[in-house]
Amino acid sequence: MKRKIAVFASGNGTNFEALANACADGRLDAEIVLCVTDKPGAYVVERARRHDVPTIEFRPKDFASKAEFETMLVNELRSRGVELICLAGYMRIIGDVLLENYGGRIINIHPSLLPAFRGADAIGQALEYGVKVFGVTIHYVDATLDGGKIISQVAVAYDGSDREELEPLIHAQEHILYPRTVARILDSLPHENQ
Repeated sequence: MKRKIAVFASGNGTNFEALANACADGRLDAEIVLCVTDKPGAYVVERARRHDVPTIEFRPKDFASKAEFETMLVNELRSRGVELICLAGYMRIIGDVLLENYGGRIINIHPSLLPAFRGADAIGQALEYGVKVFGVTIHYVDATLDGGKIISQVAVAYDGSDREELEPLIHAQEHILYPRTVARILDSLPHENQ
């Protein structure tokens, strides 16, 4: 039985696409049963539609609190049997409700070699600092900003300062590392419905 994952994204969704393609071609013995975005109309919604993945689009400001919208999300995740949540450019801090219900089963991909360059625009931060080795980190999500236990990393050597040249190099590594890491995590998780 295929494992069930949800992908949370706020933007373009290239990492959603990488995971969906890995599910489709068998590199990942899983199915994405839900795409969640806090930015209605984000391009990830179109990607999800092309892969026949149901989507929840919500505006946080339409809810009284983070706990309220996270409770709605937990109910949706449970109703679909989601075993792992993969953040893929989800630009929102995960709160207590999701952590209490899915703690240890939420992972994030970040475009730096954590713990360096946490938070938004990690690539820009690294370029400004002048690093020569960039990278990608996949980590468990906890209550801290990009601070959970590191699962996997890959370095991206680049000796330059052209963001338009660097970003595709980093994304290419993300699209390889994320499906591989998700497969490894799913292999280690007990089946929920057995």
